[in-house]
Amino acid sequence: MTITNVSITGLFGEFDYDLKLCGNLTYVHSPNGYGKSTVMHLITAALKGDLNYISETQFERMDISFDDESKLIIENNNGRLIVQMSKNGLETSLAPSDMEEIMPVCYIGPERLLIRKCDGHISPALESYAQELYENIASARDHSALEEITDASCTMSDAELESHFRDIKAKLEYMSGAGLQPIIPPGMRLPPSRYELSNYRSDYIIFAKELSRYLKNNYEIAESIIVFKDIVNSIFINKKIEISPNGKIVVKLGNGSSLPLCRLSSGEKQIIIVFYNLLFHTCKNSLVIIDEPEISLHVSWQQRLGSLFEDICRIRNLQMIVATHSPQIIHDRWDCAVELRSDDA
Repeated sequence: MTITNVSITGLFGEFDYDLKLCGNLTYVHSPNGYGKSTVMHLITAALKGDLNYISETQFERMDISFDDESKLIIENNNGRLIVQMSKNGLETSLAPSDMEEIMPVCYIGPERLLIRKCDGHISPALESYAQELYENIASARDHSALEEITDASCTMSDAELESHFRDIKAKLEYMSGAGLQPIIPPGMRLPPSRYELSNYRSDYIIFAKELSRYLKNNYEIAESIIVFKDIVNSIFINKKIEISPNGKIVVKLGNGSSLPLCRLSSGEKQIIIVFYNLLFHTCKNSLVIIDEPEISLHVSWQQRLGSLFEDICRIRNLQMIVATHSPQIIHDRWDCAVELRSDDA
């Protein structure tokens, strides 16, 4: 499900906006003071069931329309909220838990160098994400042994099974770029020969199912690591990031020496934080809202973000709204841009 339109009336008692979104990637721009960031926060709060933020924001009504012809309607009467989902002429009242189930949402705000952890403490985002990635890689490596499966039923022919194994092998070879590989049981060949498939069919059917389960559990994190490294290294100049054998993010300079993460420039930190969030903190079919991705970035880097955002939308099947003051972020994609205009009031 995707959002097709967002309309807000009476924002700050002054503005009425009607935003028609442009498929998977929409840029929203406006001068300062028009409520762009507030609109982004309201959309996020509506999909997280954050009634406190919604009730404390001055507006009269917000409608979020979806491509299945349903519409989330929030009316705000001086902090007293009416929240309903409208579909096929029927309106149903929603609780905060119902709002959370509409679609997943990830908000990447402009104050992203610091994050509040679960225990309430403020921590540098870069340090926290590096530790989080280390722990996730360690967990994946701790589960390298294949989970045992006993069901040997299979409707595939030998030729189809052989093709299936080739596909599995290709995916596992790709995963090796992230340093993740399963432990192959002794005596099992990947891919098996036709002789092995014919004579040990039941064993190889089970083997294929075990490998498929491993891929299901670990392919996405491996893909995220590889895409993350590729994107960051395509942007950085005279530096690149690597994942060490123990799962740590390492910054390498052009001369081969290492640089602590904390010594990266503010723009380099922004790139890592934004793309880490996009690749590791989103799930498929979710909405991502990025507010001011241009912070600390040179114009040449800003111009590159659009194509990278499009790639990630495709890989993760995301819908993305990018709020920006920078025409360089939008670059040559003005057909995907929506302006908050004073004459909308």
